[in-house]
Amino acid sequence: MSLRPSRTWLSAAGGLALVSFGVTLSAQTVAGPTPQIYTCTDASGRKLTSDRPIVECNDREQTILNPSGTVKARIGPVLTPYEQSQSEVRIRAEQKERARKEEEKRMDRALLIRYPNLVAHQKGREEALAQVLLVRQVGAERMKDLLAERSKLNDEMAFYASNPSKAPAKLQRQLAAVTKTLAEQERFLAEKDKEIQAVNTRFDEERQRLEPLWQANPTPAIASMPR
Repeated sequence: MSLRPSRTWLSAAGGLALVSFGVTLSAQTVAGPTPQIYTCTDASGRKLTSDRPIVECNDREQTILNPSGTVKARIGPVLTPYEQSQSEVRIRAEQKERARKEEEKRMDRALLIRYPNLVAHQKGREEALAQVLLVRQVGAERMKDLLAERSKLNDEMAFYASNPSKAPAKLQRQLAAVTKTLAEQERFLAEKDKEIQAVNTRFDEERQRLEPLWQANPTPAIASMPR
């Protein structure tokens, strides 16, 4: 005799299995996320606990605990609109300062690569000055020529000292042109002097920044250069 389960029994068993599976899913759905415990000490010194953020502690830090009692997280005080704006200003200032320091470090690294020691830095100063000094020297020679030309014209004008208006128009124009050019040349040389000063100032400031970097990254060339 064959013992085969009846269709009725199979149907009933299947139904029970589905019901059991549904109950399990329902229980899991009802359970939901793991509960959190909020705790803090209010302004009066009372220790408060709740399953949600505690209103009485909006002005202070609150601790979020796991069901086991371990610390899960900490949340800061709830800020007023003014406090929030001040906090944002502070954060932006901190970000700006961090960016400035990072840029400063980047520039220091680039400067150290360019001038690994004092000898290299001094050579860089001399090369930078040489370019400006060469241009100024040419300007100074031009200044001498102009002064000589004006002296010659003044000698010619001396003949008309009693009445300069009697001097030839060409002579007057030449003297006026030379006088104007001399003024321009003086301004040019003054600008070159400022450039020379700026170059020296820049290299002086660079040396101040580089000296601690050289000390941290010494090379034999540093000792060979008098301080």
